[in-house]
Amino acid sequence: MKTIRYYMAPQSPWTWLGHERLIAIAKRHGAEIDLRPADLNRVFPVSGGLPLAKRAPQRQAYRLVELERWSKFLGVPLNLHPKFFPVAGDDAARLIVAAREAAGDEAGLKLAGALLRAVWVEERDIADAGTLRAIAGECGLDFAALEGAREAAARIYDRNTQDAIDAKVFGAPWYEYRGEPFWGQDRLDFLDRALAAG
Repeated sequence: MKTIRYYMAPQSPWTWLGHERLIAIAKRHGAEIDLRPADLNRVFPVSGGLPLAKRAPQRQAYRLVELERWSKFLGVPLNLHPKFFPVAGDDAARLIVAAREAAGDEAGLKLAGALLRAVWVEERDIADAGTLRAIAGECGLDFAALEGAREAAARIYDRNTQDAIDAKVFGAPWYEYRGEPFWGQDRLDFLDRALAAG
């Protein structure tokens, strides 16, 4: 079975731009997606990266140009200045982990997509417990049950983060197929070709 390892963060606009395309590519090649939400706040310091607020003004400005360019090119809606951003993504990431553990990869991916859309399209606060409860319900998930698995999900989230660091991940989204890394949604065409060749 072909497997794509998918390191992601639910508050990342680049992850949002690539999420549904990744799922479509995986389906086309009969590949499974190993969904691994990871904590970028722990990944950045060991990989030379900086949180957005600490980046130079010219880098922050160009990021907006690229986000708008890609959003238009892909036809994927994206609010460049969402109401709830920056936003802490840890609780949302742990909820994705819990959903995957409880209901499988497809449920985890569906919830991840809904949380990404919540930030970048719907002006919703994914750091708010009420919002997380509502989005889980919209995805057909039992929020109370997922919350009950919070400690186990936190351990897996920590492990995902350490695995990301060990795999030399430095940003999100990050895809890995047969040991080959692909950083960013703009590398999905290369991943597609690698899957076709595999």
